[in-house]
Amino acid sequence: MLAGGCSMDGPTAGAQGTGRPSDACVSNVTRDALPTWARAGFSDDGSGVPHVFSEHGDIIAVLFKYPPVASPDLDVSNKILWVSRLPQQPMQPLTIEAMLDGTTTSVVREIATGPGPSSVNLPKAGCWHLRLSWSGHADAMTLRFT
Repeated sequence: MLAGGCSMDGPTAGAQGTGRPSDACVSNVTRDALPTWARAGFSDDGSGVPHVFSEHGDIIAVLFKYPPVASPDLDVSNKILWVSRLPQQPMQPLTIEAMLDGTTTSVVREIATGPGPSSVNLPKAGCWHLRLSWSGHADAMTLRFT
């Protein structure tokens, strides 16, 4: 999901309820080496692969389709590898509660098997604030879909 990132200082970082996007959405996608805990399955250190860290650094989104594309068509998807730094319980879902910045538009996506490979689609372009929960853990990140 995800072409860029934003900061989250509250439910939305911008003009709440006005339908206007905030100015807080800035790119935080990096192509640096992946942290050692996120390199499983990579033949090298993952340098060059776009990825985004969560606010607390407990989960990372590795973006195999960059920038991610929003679409109301459920057949359009973005391959994202979610990697948790924290221990996981087998087969516990990763729940993604997504809210489009400056709007009341929200969606919930669930990865039934928890962090790992996924195909995530969000319905509209813009800055999405994601609340992530898995195996008793919670974190957040903001991603921009084009």
